[in-house]
Amino acid sequence: MAGRRRWSTEEILDTAAELLRTSDADSFSVRKLAAVLGTDSSSLYRHFRSKTELLRAVADRILLAAMDGYRPEGDWKQRVMTLALCMREAFGQQPQLAAVWGRYASSGTGSRLAMEEVLQALRASGLPDEEIPARYHRLAVLIAALIASEAGAGTLTPEDHEQGRELFRVAVLGADPERFPALAHFARDVRPLGVERRAAFEEILAAQLAHIEASVSPGRAVPRGSSR
Repeated sequence: MAGRRRWSTEEILDTAAELLRTSDADSFSVRKLAAVLGTDSSSLYRHFRSKTELLRAVADRILLAAMDGYRPEGDWKQRVMTLALCMREAFGQQPQLAAVWGRYASSGTGSRLAMEEVLQALRASGLPDEEIPARYHRLAVLIAALIASEAGAGTLTPEDHEQGRELFRVAVLGADPERFPALAHFARDVRPLGVERRAAFEEILAAQLAHIEASVSPGRAVPRGSSR
């Protein structure tokens, strides 16, 4: 009798990513993945020690895709913004994996490449080396939170979107002005969370980058490619 097919690590990750397009991390399991591949869970554990390690590896492939599309240009702030937008676009194509990344993070090559670029950009900003790790951490948390926050909206059907917009209009325009005076005052100008997400993403990140820039002493910025 012929033995079961041996699946490569990349084939396993491809199938896992496909499963995660239609399900979330909570309902995903190694057993389900093994069933789709026509094998048993033990064969997959030869490649990954746990479900979490597998999910991290899937998310890291999205980071690799983002880095493939990234072309560093401009000053340090433009580099960070461009990289963050590349990551946003890559995860936007697979929103379930954005939620996975937000929860489990990643420690693979894609993650290291992204970390390296942000750290290099921060060094080019003129920040003292002792301040860079903390600044990096704040940027990483912000970018991950912004990207992961869009994951849920990205998985909604058009019907869900429309229903959400209608409920928003009812909640805002129908607010009692005596109990919610500010909401009633701004009701016609307040927009649902799903509107202009990219603009909000850029504005929030730009504010953080400007905050970093303001803390750097004049003349300390380091040109790209120079050493310190």
